[in-house]
Amino acid sequence: QVQLVESGGGLVQPGGSLRLSCAASRITFSLYAMNWYRQAPGKQRELVANITSSSMSNYADSVKGRFTISRDNAKNTVYLQMNSLKPEDTAVYYCEAKFHSLSYWGQGTQVTVSS
Repeated sequence: QVQLVESGGGLVQPGGSLRLSCAASRITFSLYAMNWYRQAPGKQRELVANITSSSMSNYADSVKGRFTISRDNAKNTVYLQMNSLKPEDTAVYYCEAKFHSLSYWGQGTQVTVSS
């Protein structure tokens, strides 16, 4: 079955950096738009960044200039480089693969920004 596996989360101090990865299997990865969402405790899931099949990217205002999404179709992997992290970036981060009505989700990776 289709699998999306996120990795790279952890505990980091404010101002630090992390790079999340999401590796996909059993999909034609290059056809899919890839999205990174996050969900903080007690809050709704929000779209953080997305990248289309043609590598056009968009970001939430809250992360513009700090986060960068990229994809490597040869490795079936999407990345989220997160710099200048803030405590309010603390959340579980999820990746989604989307192609028309098809949507697949990973299990999430915890990111905690704290001193």
